[in-house]
Amino acid sequence: MRYALDVQYSGKNYSGSQIQFENGKEIDEPTIQGELEKALSTLIIGGRDVAKNKKRRIKTIFSGRTDKGVNALGQVVHFDTDKEIVASSFIYHINEILPNDISVNNLRIVPSSFHAQKSAKSRYYRYELINRPYKQAFDGDILRVKYDLDIERMQTALNFLLGEHDFSSFKSSGTLNPSKVCFIKRAEVERQGDRVFIHIEGNRFLYNMVRTIVGTLLEIEGHHLPVEKMKEVLEAKDRRKAGQTVSPFGLTLVRVEYPD
Repeated sequence: MRYALDVQYSGKNYSGSQIQFENGKEIDEPTIQGELEKALSTLIIGGRDVAKNKKRRIKTIFSGRTDKGVNALGQVVHFDTDKEIVASSFIYHINEILPNDISVNNLRIVPSSFHAQKSAKSRYYRYELINRPYKQAFDGDILRVKYDLDIERMQTALNFLLGEHDFSSFKSSGTLNPSKVCFIKRAEVERQGDRVFIHIEGNRFLYNMVRTIVGTLLEIEGHHLPVEKMKEVLEAKDRRKAGQTVSPFGLTLVRVEYPD
């Protein structure tokens, strides 16, 4: 039987969402997937040693990978088990097992054809930053931009990204997926007080794509470049033309959409 979970987490204390391997061997670093698989195995299979036995663990598939420091409000994960699960008691007990910065908020039975990653039709990311010249005690790790940001200019620049394009200019090295074409259906910026939020939704994303788009926006604003610079970077299909990849803190996977 296949189940899907809705998972929230703070990525600050983890080396990304996915378990990492080197030379075919699992790297011993904390990950969201590792913690979730240990909790699932402890709860569903039981036994003292099952969570430590990597070969016996319940395996999970995430809707997509998030890097160290990236948060999620609506990560979707699927797994298979022969055991029937009662959602209400399961959610309570697994959240008692999981670390405080990871939680499961929903569980549902899905068809065996459902795949958390391959079945997704869109993903919505939000990047939050602070726009003021001075720090405050509770800013945390969120990026602070000292110069004034022009929201209207930023929105005009983002509009060039809408639709289907080759996003090679915004792709960092480190991904095995050769595809570079994405369809962006939403790219918006808004200000709430001294907080600026950049919302980007698309069918798929390249490695560090959102963070590089934000870095390019900030380069355009910081150097008073024309907003058409975003279009030039996009059409160049050259990572060297884009801005820096900004900090992962402040980036959140908000929602993953699937066909009805």
